[in-house]
Order: sequence, then C-alpha cells, then structure tokens
Amino acid sequence: MRRLASRAQREREGLFVCEGEDLVDAARAAGIEPVDLFVAGESVAAEVLAEVSNLAHPPRVVGVFRHADLPQSSARPCALALWRVVDPGNIGTLIRTADAFGASLALSAGCADPTGPKALRASAGAIFRVPIAAFDDAPQPWVGLVARGGTPLPDVDPRDTVTFVLGSEREGLPPDVERRCEVLATIPQEPAAESLNVAVAGAIALYEWSRR
Repeated sequence: MRRLASRAQREREGLFVCEGEDLVDAARAAGIEPVDLFVAGESVAAEVLAEVSNLAHPPRVVGVFRHADLPQSSARPCALALWRVVDPGNIGTLIRTADAFGASLALSAGCADPTGPKALRASAGAIFRVPIAAFDDAPQPWVGLVARGGTPLPDVDPRDTVTFVLGSEREGLPPDVERRCEVLATIPQEPAAESLNVAVAGAIALYEWSRR
C-alpha cells in the first residue's frame, strides 16, 4: 500500500488502492474483486492500516485492485475527452458525471491519474463502471468546448454519437487539438463571468446532449 501511493509504482505494478467500504462495495457490485483486502482488526491491525492511509479518518476496509480489471472499451454513444486536466478531483468528478449520463472518458497524457486517491474518492465508485480510453481513441465527431468565441452549445446540431473535448482551465485546448474538432462550442454565460470549472462544463455538455 505504501508503494502504491506513487503513480509511477501504480503504473509499474498495474495496481491501485481503494480506501473505504463504499469504494470496495462499488467494485464488487460491478463484478470486480480486489487482489487483496485489508480489514482493520481482522486481517491487519487498525493502527497499521492508519499509518498507510491517505484519509484524515482511517478506513476500516482497504482493497487493492488491478488496472486491467477496470472497464477498457465502450460502445457508449457519448464521451468526454480531457486534455491535460491535472486536478485529480476534477478527473474523479468527471468520471462520476460520465457515469450519470451513460458516457465514457478519454484521457490525454498529462492528465491526473484516475486511480489516485483523490480521483477515486471524487468518482464515488464510478471508476468501476465508466470505460476510460486514450485521448486519441475518443470517437468522432469531436466538439471542442472553448470559453469564448465558439458556437453557442444549444445551437450545435445534436448527434447520436459525439465526444466533447475539454482542456485544462488555465490553458484550454491547444490549436492542434482545436483543428481536430468538427466544431468549437461555448457554453453561454454572463459576459463578466470567468470560465467555468472543467467538471461543471463537462456536466453541462453531457446534460445538453442527453436532453436532445
């Protein structure tokens, strides 16, 4: 568990840690069993589990899972493709949002690790249900979301299949990614407002697609 606190080690071993009964129960509900299960006071001393926990209040149950057991591919008609979104809380929230709307996710290099502790907690167990692919594998057509200057999102022709492409809040989408998009869309908001949080923008885009 100590080793798996490192992203590099998680990638090397193909394993990650879920702290808490809710995440472990979500995995099992999706048919995914842990490689190892630690239960405080049973299989391991509670104080030992507390030493390696990332939580302020150590959990009673911790599971170790395989990356390879997570959903790998999808025939879902809608996806979110994230370009260099580095905040793990946003990654986890977008996984949870994709789950709510029946969408999948695609991540570029430079995105936060979806199996890191903060992302897992934010996903609320959706990590075990939402397929996650590489950025370039996101299905076409792509609709790029930009803060200003795009076609208003409600005016974009609805498609049966679509990928909404979102960039980091600071840098947005680079020109080469924008050129790969069929259309650039903007979520209408008040002129004086700052750009939306990327997780909020993703939720609005999925809702707009689902209702149409």
